[in-house]
Amino acid sequence: MGGTAIRRACAGTAAAVALAALAGCSAARTHGGGTGAPAGSSAPGRTAAAPGTVTALRAVDRTTGRAGSARVEGTTVLGPGLSTRVKGTVSWRGGATGALDITYTGGSLAGALRQAGADSTIRARYRHDAYYADMGPGFAARTGGRRWIRYGYADLPRLMGPSGAAMRDQMQKTAPGQGVKALLASGDVKRAGRAEIRGVRATHYSGTVDVAGLTERESALAPGELKALKAQLTAAGISRETIGIWVDSKGLLVKKTERGRLKSGTYSATVYYSGYGAAVHADAPPADDTADFTELVKTPPSTPAPGA
Repeated sequence: MGGTAIRRACAGTAAAVALAALAGCSAARTHGGGTGAPAGSSAPGRTAAAPGTVTALRAVDRTTGRAGSARVEGTTVLGPGLSTRVKGTVSWRGGATGALDITYTGGSLAGALRQAGADSTIRARYRHDAYYADMGPGFAARTGGRRWIRYGYADLPRLMGPSGAAMRDQMQKTAPGQGVKALLASGDVKRAGRAEIRGVRATHYSGTVDVAGLTERESALAPGELKALKAQLTAAGISRETIGIWVDSKGLLVKKTERGRLKSGTYSATVYYSGYGAAVHADAPPADDTADFTELVKTPPSTPAPGA
């Protein structure tokens, strides 16, 4: 593989890693598969959520939303394609921003990054208009000494089509409360006991989100909220997934799990939340140390062979 092809492959792969890492902090991500119930129907065995459960989750949604930011730590597995471990801080005030260390721990996409010379841990910065990835000195040797790739959200739909549009929306709208909203919409949420999560006593809630079966009759969301959530999940390619959340005595999430199916296999994510209200530092890297994604994916004009 030539240098230009490697840079292009690495740039696209780094975008997928970025999405997997940040979307692991929310309920929305790009995947397909699974089997949903027909629109307007309930999944077999579904029962309406208890009023007390709905009231508690609405309070969690409000409390977590007001907190505005948190420290996060978690893992994501996207079938055989990618597995990651993340740690850092994120904010959801007026759109997602954050600073994360993303370690890719396995999968074919991780292999592509290593081939391109990227470090096994990517420093990532999420801003309101773009995502930046520090690919390390090995990658910089292929890009004139520039370590960082910039992905402008406005460019993603043009360069990547519908998947780019979904990626843009997820990166800009992600927040812990999306998982709570999905449970409220599902009509399937239930209280599942209590547990100690990293030394914190927490209440466990779980449920299955069947996107095709989301209806106003069963949802605990207002019609406008349900419509927006369903559109977001559909755009992300989600048909069905199981969500679990653990909530502390202050009404804040301390853990969230998700699992479902991808076209390429199973999907799972676990995220721990702490330090709500933490400061988030996500400054853009120096311009002279940054290569734009649009630049890296350009195909240079072919040149005739000598003597042609």
